[in-house]
Amino acid sequence: MAAFALEDAFVKHAALELPVSEVLILFGLGGALAFWGLAGLRRETVFHADVLSPVMKVRFGFELVGRLFYILALALTPLSSTTAILQATPIFVVLGAALFFKETVGWRRWSAIFVGLIGVLIVLRPAGDSFSVLSLLAVIGMLGFSGRDLASRAAPATLSTNVLGFYGFLTIIIAGVLFSFWEQQALIVPSTSALQTLAAAVAFGVVAYSSLMKAMRTGEVATVTPFRYSRLLFGILLGVLWFDETIDFQMLIGCGVIVGSGLFILWRSNKART
Repeated sequence: MAAFALEDAFVKHAALELPVSEVLILFGLGGALAFWGLAGLRRETVFHADVLSPVMKVRFGFELVGRLFYILALALTPLSSTTAILQATPIFVVLGAALFFKETVGWRRWSAIFVGLIGVLIVLRPAGDSFSVLSLLAVIGMLGFSGRDLASRAAPATLSTNVLGFYGFLTIIIAGVLFSFWEQQALIVPSTSALQTLAAAVAFGVVAYSSLMKAMRTGEVATVTPFRYSRLLFGILLGVLWFDETIDFQMLIGCGVIVGSGLFILWRSNKART
């Protein structure tokens, strides 16, 4: 989670100099090459037939939406608020599992889901003077990641972490190309500092993705998942120290509501299994 937060910070910093579409393309290219190299070292087949399975196509669609809108949110809105909204992902994953996979969700978890949604609204403050429509970019990105996580549950076991990482970053390249038609900004030759920033983002992104997949595939999900909320602490800290963002009491309340709801849902899910 610390590596994910650093990846976000470096991507946001790169977007201060480069067009967002160019950041997407270069960041995706770097990550795809890194995972391709890691797959080659392990003699894993990147171009596996299961990549074209229906569930992987659904995963690709959600990943495209999640990556594009989340990076747009990083570039255009405060890192702290973007990270806070992202913490609602587990809540929406449970909601999606109940609606689409017909998983049993009791009234307590439904109540926690509703409270978690209120937490997102507290962070967004749609009725306040400080509300920005751009904050909805983070919401759309979060929904995309939720759909991706749901689709990942049915992803073929034959696809390794490196293969999933390769196609995840390949999706970022495609998102950048598509967004370039909307952005309509000419690509520029990146400076040395911009390239170094993107290289750092790729390095932390590869470490973060590999660590998360390793943890989720080898550890107890109920034990590992709560640690995802530590990303909020790292994101807020980097936002304050690196980008001079301010955190008010209302945002802290919203963050607490989101994290508390998510942890309660995970606790109830674990208790139901036992």
